[in-house]
Amino acid sequence: MRNYIYPAVFVKDEDENIYHVFFPDLEITTEGAMVEEAYLYAREFLKSYFKYVEKYDLDFNMPTDFEVIRKSVKNDDIVLLIDATTSKKE
Repeated sequence: MRNYIYPAVFVKDEDENIYHVFFPDLEITTEGAMVEEAYLYAREFLKSYFKYVEKYDLDFNMPTDFEVIRKSVKNDDIVLLIDATTSKKE
């Protein structure tokens, strides 16, 4: 099993009343109606992303340090570490 942990930025869209989730290192996004929903979608999307990467043996960026990401966002944005585990053996 392989485990991947990446920082994700959660941005509240007041107009649409949703949370956009962005993985800066991977340049992928998802969204959810609530933080909890957005987190679950982000986790599942990260897992799907790495299943695809493993299947096609693609290169990917390593995660940036959490504190670097946290210091680069606006105060009202949320930064969380998201983990995903794939079934591929190391």
